[in-house]
Amino acid sequence: MRKLGYLVVEGPHDVEFVCRLLKDLASLTRVAQQAQLESQLMPLIPRKFPHEGDLLKRVPVPAFLQNEDLAIAVHAAGGDSRIAESFQDTFRQVGPGEFAAVGAILDSDSKETPEDRHSHLLDLLVDAPVTFPPQPGVVHMGSPRCGIYVLPDNKSLGTLEDLLLECSTAAYPEHLRLAKEFIAAAMPHCPRSVFKDLHLPAGQKKALIGAIATLLRPGKAVQVSIQDNAWLGAESMKLDRLRQIAAFLGTLFDL
Repeated sequence: MRKLGYLVVEGPHDVEFVCRLLKDLASLTRVAQQAQLESQLMPLIPRKFPHEGDLLKRVPVPAFLQNEDLAIAVHAAGGDSRIAESFQDTFRQVGPGEFAAVGAILDSDSKETPEDRHSHLLDLLVDAPVTFPPQPGVVHMGSPRCGIYVLPDNKSLGTLEDLLLECSTAAYPEHLRLAKEFIAAAMPHCPRSVFKDLHLPAGQKKALIGAIATLLRPGKAVQVSIQDNAWLGAESMKLDRLRQIAAFLGTLFDL
């Protein structure tokens, strides 16, 4: 029987970012066939469609990673309230005592510091059967191990996009330069009334990453490029902030 791990993140890009790190850290393989999945994690697969009666809503199936010793479910949940609900739902389906490690990875946006974001989630998890550490980025070495990491580094404002842009300076520096030129040239022709998302705090960062990903995997989503390309290659993993989150995951899951 494998040890079990559970990690909640915000969105599909976060899922692929974390999965790529975990696969490289511990030679974990993405589970594609239900028959190959560790049986203890089967309850995490939704059994009803449409999910919550919404025909347009994506069915929230976790990404599952396994090796001979460990099986990890990585769940995209959304904002803080949905992250807390995901923990609650999972602990109802698979008892918290069954997990060797549980954790969450959040963004720190322009409105909340990492400490504020972490504190808010702790408030929502006050009744959870697992007690998370009072500081972000710290792993409680109990049973289960648990911790919450706030991107990009538990102390700076930012998001996953900040880390991906750092990765691109190492992996795709010339493409990043060209993407910056393109976005800068395009901005005067992108009024806020039409290009609303582009004018959000992380909008231009997302556009830069999307431009590079489009060159790498034309017609594919950014998360596919994170899976397939060298965003998290050997050069990127020399960056301090990438090493920090890899260390957190390694400690959390005892890799």
